[in-house]
Amino acid sequence: MLKMRYLILYVSNLEKSLTFYTESLGFPVRGNHGTYVELDTGHTILALIERDNVQELTGLTYNSTPESSQTFEIGFVTEDVVATIEALRVKGVKIIKEPITKPWGQTVAYVGDPDGHYIEICSSMDS
Repeated sequence: MLKMRYLILYVSNLEKSLTFYTESLGFPVRGNHGTYVELDTGHTILALIERDNVQELTGLTYNSTPESSQTFEIGFVTEDVVATIEALRVKGVKIIKEPITKPWGQTVAYVGDPDGHYIEICSSMDS
């Protein structure tokens, strides 16, 4: 079963966006990893990454201009990324990036929705 855990917004200016979300909206910082910041919004995490750093973090080809349709990424957590990707493949879902295990131990893969938005299917980072 897929569960929504976080939403990542690709932003033009990380500091300006971070100031808006923390000071104007009042979301506390959950984790600051330099070019990637997570905010505590309750059950679902809102994360911010500057557009120029998206390709470095995800490994996906990305046009960093604001006109790009990839202005955010939706992440879903599952217990078995490989099996989930295979089930989606059978349904005709476009697989953008096959499952890989990141250095921190998380397994991630990417699929595309009908508009080409990136959807991350990943294992949980919870201990």
